[in-house]
Amino acid sequence: MTIFGVATQALFGQLLIGLINGAFYAMLSLGLSVIFGLLNIINFTHGAQYMMGAFAAYFVLQWAGLGYWWALLIAPVAVGLTGMVLERTTLKRLYQLDHLYGLLLTFGFALVIQGLFRHQYGSSGLPYPMPRELAGGQNLGFMFLPNYRAWVIVFSLAVCLTTWYVIERTRLGAYLRAATENPSLVQAFGINVPRMITLTYGFGVGLAGLAGVLAAPIYQVNPLMGADLIIVVFAVVVIGGLGSIMGSIVTGFGLGVVEGFTKVFYPEASNTVIFVIMALVLLVKPTGLFGRAS
Repeated sequence: MTIFGVATQALFGQLLIGLINGAFYAMLSLGLSVIFGLLNIINFTHGAQYMMGAFAAYFVLQWAGLGYWWALLIAPVAVGLTGMVLERTTLKRLYQLDHLYGLLLTFGFALVIQGLFRHQYGSSGLPYPMPRELAGGQNLGFMFLPNYRAWVIVFSLAVCLTTWYVIERTRLGAYLRAATENPSLVQAFGINVPRMITLTYGFGVGLAGLAGVLAAPIYQVNPLMGADLIIVVFAVVVIGGLGSIMGSIVTGFGLGVVEGFTKVFYPEASNTVIFVIMALVLLVKPTGLFGRAS
């Protein structure tokens, strides 16, 4: 193989890795944007809930013998239910307070959850098998495309776009947005606003759990798998615009690709390029690329 061929393979390989990372950035930042945009809570527990989704898939396999496809259904619901309990018992008391209180509370919950899982399962990763239906890959000539990674990219994009459509283009989404701006008016129409808020938080948390299930066969199941990722995801949310659904999707996938290409052309900057972009965006447009001034 020529030097050009090797370089091309490396370039497309990093593009694939960038799209994979971007898929997780997009799904996690989407959940954060849903929670912040509709509830005004900066959910720092999101990384721990992403990890809980991966562990839920592992438990479903080990305890019930149910594989990946069942985990895609069960794990997000289970993680979403824990989020709803969290919202009902603690977060609902903070809606009228400064954002800082919610951030500190959810950060504390994240440390507690990660500490409990780390104490029980250690720091090393637990293997999670890839579904047999998605084993192998396709030789595209210029690169080898693993089937499971292609599935993650396509499925994540479908989930993200469906969520955007529901929130921005349906009556349910209109009710959700109205409930955050004028809850007493919405409640006058017979809509249970507290229940809607709880379900919205559970949905945002469920997206994190779903991302954890998708990540389990790639990154293994690790108590600290969300600890570093959540910092990057917050940067993605800030760049896209706090509360912007489409901003989270576009920025998540886009920054994943930028990060992948940076590993090819300037590897030393690959760990910081997203934060450099965040600083530049905030200097030019403090509300983010897709954000609107409040």
